[in-house]
Amino acid sequence: MPEQKVALVTGGSRGIGAAICTRLARDGFAVVVNYAGNAAAADAVVHEIISAGGKAMAAQADVADATAVRRMFDSAEAAFGGLDVLVNNAGIMKLSPLAKADDALIDSQIGTNLKGSINTMREAAERLHDGGRIINFSTSVVGLKLENYGVYAATKAAIETLTAILSKELRGRGITVNAVAPGPTATALFLDGKSAELIEKMAKMNPLERLGTPEDIASVVAFLASPEGGWINGQTLRANGGMV
Repeated sequence: MPEQKVALVTGGSRGIGAAICTRLARDGFAVVVNYAGNAAAADAVVHEIISAGGKAMAAQADVADATAVRRMFDSAEAAFGGLDVLVNNAGIMKLSPLAKADDALIDSQIGTNLKGSINTMREAAERLHDGGRIINFSTSVVGLKLENYGVYAATKAAIETLTAILSKELRGRGITVNAVAPGPTATALFLDGKSAELIEKMAKMNPLERLGTPEDIASVVAFLASPEGGWINGQTLRANGGMV
């Protein structure tokens, strides 16, 4: 039997991250469920995976903290013997016109979305097994360029650029680096603070006339993490039902 492959999913305790964790576990991966603060939610995902016969562990780390990220990789390697897949799902979204964006709004999104992904990519570039996968998260707002999303979209546009560059820097190791850019997806991150009318309007913006589901996005990640996704490299896949 081949050795079981191991996936680390940042922000894996809820929403899209939780769906990715359970899907990758179903596909045969041992899963490291990263969380920043909600241990109970991460433990629930781990319990669901183990109850279904899979392998999983929770790992606390604020991805904006480089030392915490290194510790998380250390604990994953100690538990499972190494890593094959990194999914950079952890992210925060705070909306504001740029003129009204305060320092906390700017710094928190740059810290988690951009610096956090850089921290994990840097570790993965050194520590992932050859033939592995790095799957980053962007957003389809990079294409839509909606008002009030400026700082959030800027962090994600940077992720798309880093994705393409890192894919070239890892030449010769068989590691692919791609990004997934969801459109509006029915998670708390998207739904919180929006009126029913706005949610309905955004659901109708794509030709399939519905919001995405966490499972829709997890399916794209699962494809990129699988042998079938091995010829996709340095790309951003917009998973948005055709919105942009």
